[in-house]
Amino acid sequence: MNPAGMPANDSAPPPLPYPSPARTILPPSARALAAALLLGFSSGFPLALTGDVLAQMVTERGLTLAAVGAFAAVGTPYLFKFAWSPLIDALPVPVLARVLGRRRAWIAVSLALLAGAIAATGFAQGAESIVPLAAAATALAFASATQDIVIDAWRSERFPDGAAAAAASAHVTGYRAGMLATGAGVLILRSHGLPWDLLFLLSAACCVVGAAGLLFADEPRASAAASPDVRNPMRPFTEMLSRPDAAWMLLFVALFKLPDVAAGLMAMPFFRQAGFDLGEVAAIRNGLGIGFTIAGTIAGGLIAARIGLRRALWIYGALQAVSNLAYLVLALHGPGAAALTAAVAVENVCTGLVTAGFLGFIQSRCSPGLAATQFALLTSLAALPSRLGGAAAGAMAESLGWPSFFAWSVALGVPGMALLAVLSRRGRGSLGDAPAPVPEGAAAV
Repeated sequence: MNPAGMPANDSAPPPLPYPSPARTILPPSARALAAALLLGFSSGFPLALTGDVLAQMVTERGLTLAAVGAFAAVGTPYLFKFAWSPLIDALPVPVLARVLGRRRAWIAVSLALLAGAIAATGFAQGAESIVPLAAAATALAFASATQDIVIDAWRSERFPDGAAAAAASAHVTGYRAGMLATGAGVLILRSHGLPWDLLFLLSAACCVVGAAGLLFADEPRASAAASPDVRNPMRPFTEMLSRPDAAWMLLFVALFKLPDVAAGLMAMPFFRQAGFDLGEVAAIRNGLGIGFTIAGTIAGGLIAARIGLRRALWIYGALQAVSNLAYLVLALHGPGAAALTAAVAVENVCTGLVTAGFLGFIQSRCSPGLAATQFALLTSLAALPSRLGGAAAGAMAESLGWPSFFAWSVALGVPGMALLAVLSRRGRGSLGDAPAPVPEGAAAV
């Protein structure tokens, strides 16, 4: 059963008139996982453009460090995407929705908006004033956040509860690959002298990957059967908040990843103060680290598919906390490539595991027809500690010293595990672990 008490959608292909154009290439479940992978790439590649790439672009314009930092505000739409997600749940795209289905039509629209905004950002870089660039980059972030809303909704409705972690694994794998393609790829090409407008045109071409994902994606049966309620845009919020376990669920979402957040926020300051070589850190943490995270994400999806999401969350929650001890050992050991590689491997593999399970949980808690708003709300809530906890984490590191700080970060896993115990006692539905078939082909992701 899904959170709204409706039967969970199975992995059979949805009824006409919205099947995947690629339905003759792969069986339905493998095709859906391929779509999740490709759409994950499409979600990931714009994020790097509004992060490191944009920071490099404005730095080259000779802006002050304060102005460069202030430019990060163009990413604000990512934090508040739940504000317009009810419109995506309630309003079908005219004409196109009758051809592609409600979710797939919005994916197509968001891809077109994203491609245009990326190209506009590249061309705006040449303007004398910084205002056109800021406006174009904000539009890019808005289009990207809109795409995230509808892709998350599609994935929540397309995969049954038992396959949620496998779908999240495929999505995060594609997401990390997309971030690597633009984050590293664009900057490497820029270092060889390619102009920004050409680089952003090449980045806009990455939307082709999302279009390929759209070809593999079936319209979810739950979405095709849903009746959008334009007159009640607050329904996704009221439905979620009216559940008996709503308060416990929201607390769990906000607190479960605290150990991972604390270590992530303070990792770079730790490396800098401990005397690690910056180039070494970049190569190991930002290069090999992505590979370790992808490996952990894939493993996380496979394990959850085998043992169930409930048991997987217990394992992943414990591992994400204990893995911070790798940084404690590193703080005692001191700089060294081998020790750094080992610590990054442990921490990033465990991050991948917990990300697959955690996103699988969020996905399973979204109701059919309301998933765009509910997924956006839960992921925004999950992001709050990383956005607001930097000052507290920094103060604790300064007060305790690095070894004690990382020991303290392990203890941050206690609230999340306690809430997991509460949800476990409230029944299987509270953890999105209702029985459902694992999609055929999940092990291939």
